[in-house]
Order: sequence, then structure tokens, then C-alpha cells
Amino acid sequence: MHGLLTTLVRGFNKWIGWKRLGVAASLLIIAFAITTLVRTLRGVDTSVILTALTELPPYRIGLAALCVVGAFCTLTFYDFFALRTIGKKHVPYRIASLSSFTSYTIGHNIGATMFTGGAIRFRIYSDYGLSAIDVAKICFLSGLTFWLGNLVVLGVGMFWHPWAASAMDLLPPSVNRLIALGCLGGIAAYFVWLVTGKNRRELGQHGWKVVLPSARLTLLQVLIGVVDLGFCSTAMYLLMPAQPGIDFISLAVVFILATLLGFASHAPGSLGVFDAAMLVALPEFGREEMLATLLVFRILYFVIPFGISISIMGTRELWLNVVLPWQERRRLNDAYSNSVAVPLQSRQPTHQVKRQQSPQPVKSRQSRR
Repeated sequence: MHGLLTTLVRGFNKWIGWKRLGVAASLLIIAFAITTLVRTLRGVDTSVILTALTELPPYRIGLAALCVVGAFCTLTFYDFFALRTIGKKHVPYRIASLSSFTSYTIGHNIGATMFTGGAIRFRIYSDYGLSAIDVAKICFLSGLTFWLGNLVVLGVGMFWHPWAASAMDLLPPSVNRLIALGCLGGIAAYFVWLVTGKNRRELGQHGWKVVLPSARLTLLQVLIGVVDLGFCSTAMYLLMPAQPGIDFISLAVVFILATLLGFASHAPGSLGVFDAAMLVALPEFGREEMLATLLVFRILYFVIPFGISISIMGTRELWLNVVLPWQERRRLNDAYSNSVAVPLQSRQPTHQVKRQQSPQPVKSRQSRR
């Protein structure tokens, strides 16, 4: 039996591999989401969407925008926490916040977040002496913060309102409650594993080792992820149509599941996947009103931050690669000119120098006597 399993694993790694399986799963999710979205949007009236946009209260849009700002401010602590965990305390918070904000917004909007986000992080952190392995550790710990927060919020929400996820996963509420207990049980087991010994917190080998934070610091890590999701869910809740109404916990469960599907698809900005999941999971709301809500949320959470990140990174690259080299060349040219060009007033004529240096006449022997 063991030989058969070993043969199957080798055949899987040789002919399929986890990378190809991940790509196939992403394409399958995107195809299913697009098909669902097209079927759901059939017969939608564009004029009703525009009317729904005008009917959104401005103060709710403003509060949702403040929640999005709070979410991205919390997001900056993902990298800052990871940097302190791996011992890179010389990197200031402003650089950690820049890296976390730009890598998430640009990577998530372009797609292939692990690759694009990692490349942006390396571009920023390499100026502070961090290697590619250090950046990989930061990506791992930041992802761990995200997943711990998701599991905690999803576990609590699905245990409290298990029927909220039924419209998306098509499972009975009792099964969803068991899944919620599994999520919370997994978090509890992880904490027990951390407490049992410091040696167990070291992962990796062959030069790639990361020490996981202690149980006390992991509580802070979970809190960062929970606050981030709380701000995002509140922003979506504020933009939801007033009728027929939905409670915050149910919306948070649907929102997190739709977000996770979007991440799993690796689609740029989770476009189509996130929207289809929200529309399918909340059929009690009018399609036009929901599309207006999703459009405003996309502008606040995806479009505006993406534009800001592109502007910041473009300005930074222009400063580092154009302005600073030009200033350095100018400084070196000025220094060279000052060292070579001696003022003419400080130079004396040659004949005057010779007169001053002419020897005095030697006295005769008689004068000496």
C-alpha cells in the first residue's frame, strides 16, 4: 500500500504538479464565475443601476470610504509585524506601510498576488539590505496574518449564522456550523501547538527558516487580521441597500467567502468572481441595487487605492532612478570644477617669484675678518 501511494505521489508530481493544479483550479473558478455572472446579469436594466447609484446616501459613501481608509491603515501592520518577527527592526514603519499598501493594491489588482506583491516588496526592502529569503518570510507571515483573521471571523460568523453561507456553498446550516467549529478548533490547536514548545515554532530548512511568533504575539497577529476584515465588512455593510435588510454578521460571512473565492481565482481585482459570489449569495436584494453597491465598493476599495499606489511607486522610481542620479552627477561635477579651477588672483608672476628667491651676495674673506 505504501509503495502504491509513493508511486501515485511521484506520478502526480511528474505529470501534473501542484502548480498546474493551482492554475487549473483558478481557471475553473474564473470560468464558473463568469458564466454565473453573465446568467445573473441577463435582463438587467442599466437605467435602474444609475438610479440606484444616485439614491445611495452620500454620508454612507463617506463613512464607507473612512472604513476603507481604516482597513488599509490596518493592512500596513501586516508587513510591520512580519518585519519585527524576523528581527529586521532597522526597517522603519513608513517603509513597511509603503510596502504593504503598494504590494497588496497593485498585486491584487494586476493578479498573481504572490508574484507581483513579492516583486514590489523586494524592490522596496532591498534598499534596506533585505534578501529574497527575507522577503519570502515577510510574504509568508503576512499571509498567515490574513488567513488567521479570516478563519477566526469566518468561524465565529458561520457558527452564529450558519445559514448565511448556505446560499454560496449549498450546504445545510448544520454542516456549515460543523465547518465553523472546525475553523475555530484549528485555531485553538494552532495556539496549543505554539505553547507546547519554542523549538516547534521554527519552520523551514537549508537556510530558509522562519520562527513563528509566540502565542501572545499570535493573538496580536489575529487581532490585526480581524480588525482589517471588520473595516472591510463594515464598508460593504454601509453601502448595502436599505431593503430588505441584512444583519452585519450574515453580510460579513458572505463577504469573506466571496473575498476568499476571489483570492483563490487569482483574477485581477477578483473581477467577476467576487461580484458573482455576492450576487448569488444575496438573491433577496435587487440585482440593479446590488450592482450599484458593488460598483461603489470597487471604486473605493480597488480603483482609488490602485491609482494611489501606481502614483506613489511611479514617483518613487522617478526620484530614485532619475532625480537622485542627476543630483549626484551635478554634485560631482561641481566638486571637480572647484578642485581644478584655481583663482587667477592667487597665482603670482614667474619673474616675481624668481626675484624673491634670488640668493644674497656672499661676503669676502676680508669682511669676515
